[in-house]
Amino acid sequence: MRIPTRAAGAFTALALTLGGAVLVAPAARADIPACAQMATQAGATDTDSVTAACSRGVVGDMQSCVAGLTGAGVAGGAANGACRAAAHEPR
Repeated sequence: MRIPTRAAGAFTALALTLGGAVLVAPAARADIPACAQMATQAGATDTDSVTAACSRGVVGDMQSCVAGLTGAGVAGGAANGACRAAAHEPR
C-alpha cells in the first residue's frame, strides 16, 4: 500500500511542478523584445542596458526599468511606455 501512495504523491508533485513551470515561464520573458524594440525606436543604443532594464520591467520594478532606459538614452515618456509594455500594463 505504501508504494502506490508514494507513486501518486510523486506524480502529483511532478504534474504541479511542470504545470507551474509552463504557466510561469512564457510570461517571464514575453515582452522583453517589445520593450527593447520600443526603447531602440526611441533612441537607445546600448542593447545590454536596454535588455537589463526591460528585464526589471517584466518583474514589475518600474522605477528601475525607467531609470535604466533613461540612462541608455531613452526619453522619459518613451521609457515609461516601454517599461509598461514589459510589465503587461494597460496604456
